This record gives sequence, C-alpha cells and structure tokens, in this order.
Amino acid sequence: MLFTYQTIGKDGQRSNGTVEAVNVDVALVSLQRRGLAVAAIAEAEEKSLLGRNLSFFERVSNKDVVILSRQMATLFEAQVSALQIFKLVGAEAEKPALRRVLSAVADDLQSGSSISKALGRHPKVFSNFYVNMIKAGEESGKLDQTFVSLADYLERTYEVTAKAKNALIYPSFIVITFVAVMVLMLTKVIPSISAILVESGQAIPIYTRIVLALSGFLVDYGLFLAIAAVVGAFLLFRYSKTPSGRASLSRFRLSVPYVGELYRKLYLSRISSNLNAMLLSAIPIVKAIEVTSEVVGDAVYEEVLKNVSEAVKSGTTLSGALAGHKEIPGILIQMVRVGEESGELGSILKTLARFYEREVVNAVDTLVSLIEPVMIVLLGLGVGFLLASVLIPIYNISAGIS
Repeated sequence: MLFTYQTIGKDGQRSNGTVEAVNVDVALVSLQRRGLAVAAIAEAEEKSLLGRNLSFFERVSNKDVVILSRQMATLFEAQVSALQIFKLVGAEAEKPALRRVLSAVADDLQSGSSISKALGRHPKVFSNFYVNMIKAGEESGKLDQTFVSLADYLERTYEVTAKAKNALIYPSFIVITFVAVMVLMLTKVIPSISAILVESGQAIPIYTRIVLALSGFLVDYGLFLAIAAVVGAFLLFRYSKTPSGRASLSRFRLSVPYVGELYRKLYLSRISSNLNAMLLSAIPIVKAIEVTSEVVGDAVYEEVLKNVSEAVKSGTTLSGALAGHKEIPGILIQMVRVGEESGELGSILKTLARFYEREVVNAVDTLVSLIEPVMIVLLGLGVGFLLASVLIPIYNISAGIS
C-alpha cells in the first residue's frame, strides 16, 4: 500500500513524500527509523481509471527482473551493503513501478526486515521461487553467491523462454496476414467481379460458386461474424483465467503436433533448472517441488508437481513419484534415479536442464525454418485459388464472345 506523509524539519519547514508499506503502522515506524518527525500520514488516494490503465504499461516485466538481478549480483560481489544496493538500483531504475518497489524494499530493510521478507511483500515482481532462493542465501550466509547463481539462472531461463515465444510471432503474423488478405478479397474484389459472371448467363464452375457463396455470406453477415469472434475471444480469455480453463487450454497446447513438444521441453527445462537451483541452495526437496509447481507456468505440469510433492512427503523417492506421470519422459526419470543413487541429484538436474534448453533452442530453429516456406506457399495457394476461381470463368466468357 502507498501512503503519503508530511514531516516537520528542525527549522519548522514541512515536506511531503510517499512511502510503500503493508499498513500505516509499518509505514510510520519506517519513517521514524529514518529520523523523520511525522506530522501526518494517510493512505494514498485511489488512482483514476486513466491512471490505472496507464499503470498497466508500467508493469515490471521478466526482462526487468533479469537485469535487476544481474545488477544486484554485481554489487553484492563488490561487498556493497544490501540497503545501499537497493537504494542505488532503485534510483537508477527507469520504470516508476520498479522504482517504487525498490524504494519500499529499501525502507523495509532500514526498518530491520530481512531481504527475503522485504522482497516477499511484492509477489507481482519477485516470485515465490525468487524469495525462497534469497531466503536460503540469507540462512547459509552466501547471499552474494546466491544472487550470482540467481542472475545466471534467470538470464538463461529468459533467453530460452523468449526464443520460444519469438518463434511463434512470425507464424502468427503470417496467419493474420493470410486471413486479412482473404477477407479483403472476398468482401471487396470478388463481389465486383461476381456481377459479370452472373450477367453472362454461362454455366459457373462448382468451385467458383463456392467462392461466390462464401463472398456473399461475408458481405451479408461479416459484421455479425466479427462481433461473434470478439465475444468468443473475450469469453475464451475469461475461461482461461479459471482453474478448469487453464487446465483445458494447457492440455490443448501440449497436444498440438510439434508445438506441444516444444512447450513440453520448455517446461521440463524450467522444472529441472528450478529444482537444481533450489537444491544447490540447500532448500528441502519438498519445498523445492512445491515452489517449482507455482512458477512452472503450465496447469498440467503444476498439477503433476503437486502430486509429486505429496508422494515425496509420504516417503516416495523423487524418481518414483515422477514415474507415475506420463507427462514426465522416461529419460528424465532414469537420470533422476541415477542422481539419487549417486548422491549427485543437483548436478544431474543441471545436466537435464542444459539438455532440454538445447532441445528447445534446436526445436525453435527447426520450427522457424519450416514455417516460413510453408506459410508463404499456403498464402500463395489461397490467393491463387481465389483469383483462378473468378478469372477462369471470365476468360471463358471472353473466349466465347470472340
């Protein structure tokens, strides 16, 4: 929560400011520990609708957290104090939203809070995984190493995820272009030509009649179709936010040929990386699995990890718990079993993470190289079919007249 306050200086001058805290008491204590004489403090007023809409564009992205983590890792390695680090990076942050968060963290640290607790008050910026990693670093006394490991992990994960997302941008653009061209031709070009074909009185081929019927349908009912599409997209979006909707869309995404395999490898890479990072930080295996289930980013694998966590709690080995789920490939289960038997589970998980990261990168490169020519051919065939369906009858009319 954001609070506005007014302080009185030794010379009697009044000054205003803002502070972020969980409640007014914490905000007051934070200001008093900074040696400020607080004259008034109150919760900041709600933003206007325009302000809330603009704040959407100020959201702290994963890329911002990656850059922030690398900056903090460098400063921790240089033996700069935690309070000074958050003040420095907060002052240099470009986004106002991130500046406010870092300023609040610095205030909490000055009030005596631990870094993990201060970060945990901002779950929209720092995930449960992030907070637990920092907490483990505080408990082990190796906070500088933890920040370095965390920065390396976040950079690697961001690169793989970004590459996978970027691979889907190009085909999406081609599909949208294809649909736009088809709709434009069917609603603007074809209707102007269809009158010539009808007035000629000649027999119209079946494929041409199909195109003319589709064109007439879009001209007459295109607006209603567009409204239905918008409403359907909105309802699908709302449904995707429900637990059953997330699970259904996740299963559908994983079932799509090739693309589903790409997502599967991405999630397996994320699971292996998270477990490796948390186990190396001496976080208990059950806690590591629970946290990983929250940040894996897929409803199907989230449910799998929750079941695995319950099985491990009851005494089952990690490999044994994973073996009961078809979403987990056999090679991963076998490698985890080897790691458990050899006592090198952390390094095995690191190997698996790197393996699946390379698999994702290779799959993305292959997908991009295949999609480009296929999409161009399909676009050409679609436009060519439309043109041929109207130009061939026109050519026949011209030939009959001559």
